[in-house]
Amino acid sequence: MHSEFPPLAFVDIETTGGSAGRDRITEVGIVEVDGPHVRRWSQLIHPGTRIPAFIQKLTGIDDAMVADQPPFEAVAAEILDRLRGKLFVAHNARFDYGFLRAEFKACGIAWQAPVLCTVQLSRRLFPTQARHNLDTLIATHDLQMPARHRALADADALAQFWQVLHTRFDTATLHEAVNALSARPAVPPQLDAEHIDRLPETPGVYVFYDAQRRPLYIGKSKNLRSRVLAHFSAALSKPKEMRLSQQVADIDWVETEGEVGALLLEAQWVKDKQPSMNVQLRRQRDLHAWQLDDTSALLTPLVPRLVNGPDIALGVQDNLFGPFRSRREALQLLETLASTQGLCRGVLGLEKLAPGRPCFAHQIRQCAGACVGTQPLAQHNLALLTALTRHKVQRWPHAGPIGLREGRDLHVLHDWRYLGTAKSDEEVAELLESGHTAFDFDTYKILSKALAKARSGQIVRLGRHAG
Repeated sequence: MHSEFPPLAFVDIETTGGSAGRDRITEVGIVEVDGPHVRRWSQLIHPGTRIPAFIQKLTGIDDAMVADQPPFEAVAAEILDRLRGKLFVAHNARFDYGFLRAEFKACGIAWQAPVLCTVQLSRRLFPTQARHNLDTLIATHDLQMPARHRALADADALAQFWQVLHTRFDTATLHEAVNALSARPAVPPQLDAEHIDRLPETPGVYVFYDAQRRPLYIGKSKNLRSRVLAHFSAALSKPKEMRLSQQVADIDWVETEGEVGALLLEAQWVKDKQPSMNVQLRRQRDLHAWQLDDTSALLTPLVPRLVNGPDIALGVQDNLFGPFRSRREALQLLETLASTQGLCRGVLGLEKLAPGRPCFAHQIRQCAGACVGTQPLAQHNLALLTALTRHKVQRWPHAGPIGLREGRDLHVLHDWRYLGTAKSDEEVAELLESGHTAFDFDTYKILSKALAKARSGQIVRLGRHAG
C-alpha cells in the first residue's frame, strides 16, 4: 500500500444494538495496513446476551454462531495489539470506537487512539456527492463486497476505498484531509503526553495546575478529553488559552455519571480551590435579595426591602427575588424595572418623595403616576409583582431532603443546597448527618434546572433532614 502514511487499522464491528453503554460486540474485523504489508483478521465474540431478531436478520450472526465463541475479555489483548500505534479508521467511526472503548474499559483497559472517520473523509473529498453511507461508497466506487454487514467484509471495503482515493487524489491532498480530520492538538511540552492520553471521553471535571501545584483553571465537560484538548488547540487564537497553555504543568480530573454531577462538582471546586483564571462561580459571601413583606395588600404601596447575608433564608422564605451578587446589582435591577415598566421610583423607595409632589420620572413622563394618584396603587403593585416574577427565588418544593439520581450516583439535596453525591445508603446517611451547607447561587441555578427536567423515578425522597 502507501508508505507515506502512518500505519492504519481499518475497523468494523457488529453489535447487539446501537448503545455502547448497554449493547455488546458480536464480531470484530480489522484490516491492518502498514506500508506494503496488509493483515486481515476477524473474530466472532460471545456478547453475554441474546442477539435481537432484527440484528440477526441484518448481520446474519445468530445466537448459535456465537455460542462457542470467546467473550471480549478473552481476545481483548489481541485486539489491542492489532490497534496499537495505528490510526483507527472506521465508517461512522465514533460508533465503532465508542463500543471498543466501552468493552476495553470493562476489562480494566484505558484505550485511546487517533481516529479517522471515512464518512467525514468522503464528505471532504467528494463534497457534491449527496450521500456518504457505506452502501453508497460501495456502489459509487465499485468496491467488492462478498458479505455486507459482516465485520471483516465491511472493514475490507474501507481499505478498498482508501486505495481508490490514491487513484483519485495526489498524496498532498490526502495528507491534508487526513491530518485535518484526525489532527491531535499539540500538547504543551511541559505536560506528560501519556497522562493526557488517559483522559476519558466521559463527563467530569478537570483542574489545570501550575508548576507550584496552584490551581489555574477548573472546568467541566460532557467529554473530558475533547474539552481539555480544545484548550490547547485554541491557544494559537485566544490569548487566555495561550496563557493557560504556557502555565499549565499538570492536570487532574474526576469522572462523573452525567452533566448534573459535573456542574455541581465544578461549582463546588471553583469555590473551594479558588483557581486564578476562573471568573465565574466564585464564592459569594454576601448575597442580596429583594423581599416583599405582604404581597396581598394591593391598596398600600408594595415597597421592596433589600436583605442580605444572614437575613436571607433562600429557598425557605417566600417573596424573595434575586439573589444578587452585590447591592449594586440588586439596585440596578429595580432601576431597570422602574424604567421599563413605568414604575414610580419614589414609591419603590429608590428616591425620596416630597409630600404632594410627583417624582422626577413623572415630570418627564417615565412614571405612570402612582406617586400622585393618577395610577392606582393596586395597578402599580400588580405591575411590580409581574415584573419581579421571573426573578423569584423558588421555595424548596419538597418536605425534606431528596436524592436526584444520575446513573449510579445519587446527588443529595436539601433547601437548594448540594450536600454531596452518594453511591450507597451509608454515604447518604453520612451526608444527611453532616448538616446544611451554605446557600450558593450557582448551585441553586443548576438544581432548579435539573429538578425541572427530572424524569419519573429520578427523584428519591430521603425523609426529613436531621441537621
